[in-house]
Order: sequence, then structure tokens, then C-alpha cells
Amino acid sequence: MQISPGRGCKETVAKESLHSYRAPVPADETPLEPTVQVTDVRALRALAHPLRNRLLGLLRLNGPSTASQLGREVGESSGSTSYHLRQLAFYGFVEEVESQGSARERWWRARHRVTSWRAADVVAQEGGAEVQNEMTRLQVDLHAQVLEAWHVQKDQFDPAWTAAASLSDYGLRLRPAQARALADEIDAVVSRWMSDHPSDVPAEGTEVVAVLIDVVPLKEWPL
Repeated sequence: MQISPGRGCKETVAKESLHSYRAPVPADETPLEPTVQVTDVRALRALAHPLRNRLLGLLRLNGPSTASQLGREVGESSGSTSYHLRQLAFYGFVEEVESQGSARERWWRARHRVTSWRAADVVAQEGGAEVQNEMTRLQVDLHAQVLEAWHVQKDQFDPAWTAAASLSDYGLRLRPAQARALADEIDAVVSRWMSDHPSDVPAEGTEVVAVLIDVVPLKEWPL
């Protein structure tokens, strides 16, 4: 997910552990759409619910699943996850997998790889500032959780991953338009890699890799 004044937010990574039990996934050759541009604050408010955010992240990361499977992964009842999946479907974030499942057990899939919105458009709507703050807090928390998960899991990987993993921070002096251009340039590179190597398509020798992008202004660098 990328948060910025110009385009809002881009969500690309999972909300939970990257190593979880999954039952066999039905064949679903329908590719995910690259991005959904959200303009209605009501849709964004629905996504700001922490559990819905996690469910959408898991479907994007791992591919189609059922309410029961997702419930086991997030520690919720299937009734709870089913309700929240229906809410996500109402706003167009997920959909049922056609010709799969039954009336008792439906399969769900994410419709898009990335959620994007313009912060200015959201804040201009009633209740928009609160929703924007909620989504920002969710993403700040997620970034911390992802890095902590890597720190805990890093010794479980082959030595080659020690050399491959990267933690970097940079300080620049930029104008708003320059910061937006920098974020767009980085985003374009990551989007190309994500298109070529989607997380929900397993390949031999691969692991899920989290790429966190933050371009934010600071009055003072934290010491």
C-alpha cells in the first residue's frame, strides 16, 4: 500500500502471516484487474474495517478461498467472515468464483490487485477525513507487522535470502511535485514486477516478498 497526498493509497500486500494452511484452491483463470479507483467514501469506509481489510489482503495474496478457510486463518467464525465478504462484494472489492462451491460453501476471489484513491476527493466528502485517517493508521500498522514478521522469520530462510533481503531509508529535500514524481516512478517499477510475478501464482523456488513503499514529508526526522 502506498499513501500519498496525490493518489491516496495502493494496497498490494497481505494482512496476515505469509505461511498459513490453505485447502486446495479451485482453478480460476480469471486474472485480477490491476487497480480499482475508489471515489465513494462509503466504499472506503467499508474497507477501513480491520477484518475486511485483512480478508481482502488474504484473497489478493493467496487467491480464492471460502469463508470457512479465511475464518480459520484470521481466528473468526465462518458466519463473521461470510458477512464481511458479502460487504466487500457489495462495494465491488470481491466476487464469488463462478461455477465453484455450493450454497453451503461459496468460493470468493479478489477483483483487483490494488486499491487506489485520491485523498483530496475522500476528505472533501462527509466523514472523509476520519476514513482517510483510519486507512492511514491501518497501513502504518501493517508495515510494522510485516517488518516484525520478517524479523521473526528471517532465520528460517535459505542463506540466499539474507543477501536478497533489503532494508533501506533515505532522506531527500523535495517539493510536493517532485515527491509525487518519485513515488510514481517507484510505483511503476513495482507494478511491473507485480504483474510479472503475482503473489497468488506459486512458482518453484519462490517465496512471498513484501515491498513496502513510503514517501512522506517530515518536519523533523525522528531521532
